Amino acid sequence: MTTELRRLRNYIDGEFRDAADGRTIEVINPATGEVYATSPLSGQADVDAAMEAAAAAFPAWRDTTPSERQKVLLKIADAFEERAEELIAAEVLNTGKPTALVASEEVPPMVDQIRFFAGAARLLEGRSAGEYMEGMTSIIRREPVGVCAQVAPWNYPMMMAVWKFAPALAAGNTVVLKPSDTTPASTVLIAEIIGSIVPKGVFNVICGDRETGRAMVEHPTPAMASITGSVRAGMQVAESASKDVKRVHLELGGKAPVVVFEDTDIEKAVEDISVAGFFNAGQDCTAATRVLVHESIHDEFVAALAKAAVETKTGQPDDEDVLYGPLNNANQLKQVAGFIDRLPAHAKVEAGGHRVGDKGYFYAPTVVSGLRQDDEIIQNEVFGPVITVQSFTDEAQALEFANGVEFALASSVWTKDHQRAMRMSRSLDFGCVWINTHIPLVAEMPHGGFKKSGYGKDLSAYGFEDYTRIKHVMTSLG
Repeated sequence: MTTELRRLRNYIDGEFRDAADGRTIEVINPATGEVYATSPLSGQADVDAAMEAAAAAFPAWRDTTPSERQKVLLKIADAFEERAEELIAAEVLNTGKPTALVASEEVPPMVDQIRFFAGAARLLEGRSAGEYMEGMTSIIRREPVGVCAQVAPWNYPMMMAVWKFAPALAAGNTVVLKPSDTTPASTVLIAEIIGSIVPKGVFNVICGDRETGRAMVEHPTPAMASITGSVRAGMQVAESASKDVKRVHLELGGKAPVVVFEDTDIEKAVEDISVAGFFNAGQDCTAATRVLVHESIHDEFVAALAKAAVETKTGQPDDEDVLYGPLNNANQLKQVAGFIDRLPAHAKVEAGGHRVGDKGYFYAPTVVSGLRQDDEIIQNEVFGPVITVQSFTDEAQALEFANGVEFALASSVWTKDHQRAMRMSRSLDFGCVWINTHIPLVAEMPHGGFKKSGYGKDLSAYGFEDYTRIKHVMTSLG
């Protein structure tokens, strides 16, 4: 007996469509390793159609008032709440994540974030109009940039889609959004929900692979390209976009340092850090993966962290006792396992370090100690449930180790010394510094990094402004 596969489709100009040439990709449930759907493998014709639809819809959407766009986004947020169970089910198939955690940790923040950007639509700011030159009045206009080509990742398919479309639509732009080829299901459902609320062409979804994304970025129509993904993908997008000077928004990799000083409450720090490192199978660019511990408490901390790892469970989505589900795909499982297989002789696996079961792409919570600053696993993003531990002697060395990577997205400091926390937060070269916590996000505050972690901000008024352009209008009073 065979189960009929789901048939996912593109959403272009207000209607669902197959790829123009009929090509498809098989979509695999990472919790089982089994194919559950087919998705369009969109080509140039599909990209052309989506861009044409978005361009045609842009003038009318641009000319809506902020209050009108606010009402639309609030309707979208309400619809997400009303259809939460469908969204959760789609995301669980996409990712294999625990159902209870998608329901509690993803859908409510997504709805809140949409509502935040609904409010932001009415709070555009600029310099006061006035006479900065005698006889002349200057006015600042903030305008939408135009059509936005957006590429979302597979680690948080739904939430990252929200981070893309919500500020773009709030600012008056139109959107062509591509989900990852491994996680299209929830984005196609989002298209159905949003499509019933916005005018046709304002929001479009095309599914496909890396070449589909490349065709979107290289297309002459978009004024802006936005991607959340790997550093390699971000560099390719920036290079492609430079050919016609598109605006680029990049949220790329991370290698977050977690600096633990000797006055830290070890029990609480281990509890919080283990969750922040293993949550979502470590597939989070802000994950607490690179722990730096003062030498005086190093051994005690490592022992406690290893114990927490052993007690952390991974498993199927309907198991309420698990913290995280599988890695997203077979390639990612191979990548994570490869880091452990290539560990240098001086490294020690304190816990985990192996695949769990033979069904799906599960990997055990892993702690590795004895590492040096130039080791591969310290310098490169693992993107799996792996926490590394290094020892440091003083504040200066902690900063040297923390800043000594190419990524600069997120970091945290654990200490009871307020002045030290302030010194560290000033000197840590990362877009976010948490103090005595790690990973909480709120819609009002920006998320984004420096160096090879990219540029531009998600969330907050700063993220909203990234989707606007500034125009100076000057008029003579004579």
